[in-house]
Amino acid sequence: MRLLLLATKDTIAYRDGFVATGAELLESVATTADVTVEDLLTEPGFDTTPGTMAATARRVRKALGEDGFQGVVVTHGTDTLEEAAYLTDLMAGAAAARGSIVYTAAAHPADGPANLAAALAAAADPALRGLGAVACVSGDLHAARWVHQATTGTFTSSPHEPLGRGRAPLRPQPAPPGEIETNVALIKAYPGIEANLLTTAVDAGARGIVLEGTGAHNVPVSLLGAITDLVAWDIPVVVCSRARTAGPPQLPDGLAAQVGAILTDLPAGKAFVALMVALGGDPRVYFAALSAP
Repeated sequence: MRLLLLATKDTIAYRDGFVATGAELLESVATTADVTVEDLLTEPGFDTTPGTMAATARRVRKALGEDGFQGVVVTHGTDTLEEAAYLTDLMAGAAAARGSIVYTAAAHPADGPANLAAALAAAADPALRGLGAVACVSGDLHAARWVHQATTGTFTSSPHEPLGRGRAPLRPQPAPPGEIETNVALIKAYPGIEANLLTTAVDAGARGIVLEGTGAHNVPVSLLGAITDLVAWDIPVVVCSRARTAGPPQLPDGLAAQVGAILTDLPAGKAFVALMVALGGDPRVYFAALSAP
């Protein structure tokens, strides 16, 4: 089993007085797989950029699709593991069927060896092929499409269960429609929010906006005029809910949909990532494909 370990440093690599390389991380675990190590020049997880996350996702895709690896493990910081793994999940395309993709991290350096060993074992398991990107933390496997932080450094798939061995393959993610656009803004709606926050983000270069609304994808009426204008200017506005939703939103949920906003059942961080991918094509079509049963 040929595996690629992509090391991005952060807490999992912290040692007394130094930061371990990927090769030094590998020395701390036992594995029977044939592991190739690459150290990636990246920012800490809390300071990562969309461009860095996309570059890592492209390397994963190439490793499986062109380089003949049967699995890829990425060590990452906990702060943005959720977004990074999900972006890789969406960008992997057909390569996801050729091997496993496992992200892992550690809230404390002492947890690192066990988490890395579990991630390598998971990546070597043929049952993971076709499941897309997963996060392996504290002995559990979480699908990237479901994983989110429960508390600082801990992760859950709730309301879904963690992935178990022998699980049927998940529905493949829709193919990425083109080259992603990393300049996307994420804005949380709040009582009294001013519409100029949206237009200021666009003036600063944002090619799309994700709005985190309340209950049934509601946003303050003060934003509806700006949403109307942005949609007319071909700047997609995606509205998600801060509340957990029971399924894909149904029109006419929220007034924003009536003025052209795209509704999604994804949480804000994942909607932010999905919009970057969606901007490679028709965002409305892409989000509909993400919500398809």
